[in-house]
Amino acid sequence: MAVQTIKSIKLLLEEIETEQDQRFLELLQDERKGVQKLIASWRKQKQLQQQDQQLFSYMSAYEKALRSQGITLIAGVDEVGRGPLAGPVVAAAVILPENFYLAGLNDSKKLSEAKREAFFSIIQEQALAIGIGVISAEEIDEINVYEATKKAMIEAIGSLSITPQHLLIDAMKLPLPIAQTSIIKGDAKSISISAASVVAKVTRDRMMKELGLRYPQYGFEKHAGYGTKEHLAAIEHHGILPEHRKSFAPIKHMV
Repeated sequence: MAVQTIKSIKLLLEEIETEQDQRFLELLQDERKGVQKLIASWRKQKQLQQQDQQLFSYMSAYEKALRSQGITLIAGVDEVGRGPLAGPVVAAAVILPENFYLAGLNDSKKLSEAKREAFFSIIQEQALAIGIGVISAEEIDEINVYEATKKAMIEAIGSLSITPQHLLIDAMKLPLPIAQTSIIKGDAKSISISAASVVAKVTRDRMMKELGLRYPQYGFEKHAGYGTKEHLAAIEHHGILPEHRKSFAPIKHMV
């Protein structure tokens, strides 16, 4: 094989899928440090891809089991925002197509903001249906956060444009006439729930950023309503807002 430039080898490696490729075997004979560095980087990338594929396969087990029974319209359901002192609880329901694949999809809390935003766009583009449920701070105070979570999930399912045959829900049972499976830590065990987790998280974070523009002195765009030192100091200095949960400590002691 004629001597190739480092740049051309880098482009070549983008085409190679396995170490059994004759082109790869020939590159192994090239002793230049730059080439060996590219090969090491390629191997690491392939290893990460394999790990992503294995994780995705593991997280597809519930969906595969249901599809083997002829159930194709599977909605993953998850929520975010139970713990904050301000803002709503937001739930999402997502029905993914059977051939859906998104390397790296996982519990939204394990993803960076940039990754969540990118995944959100892909899920929106490829999902068969997406539903959102939002319960305000005021209603959370009226019915408690657990009931608000259930209500948000039910709203999200009800807003789907397609009626699901089965629900995969993160650690919750819902009073609905739809077959369902409750999965503890489901956002790390089911791709459908994980997709719902990403949609719910991005949706709520965007809402809290809008709240941050309305009330810049509270920093909602940074802490999303959670009880950080900055947020507690802002409440102390500027008072309680309608978006604050009056039933949550320490706010309930200030009312």
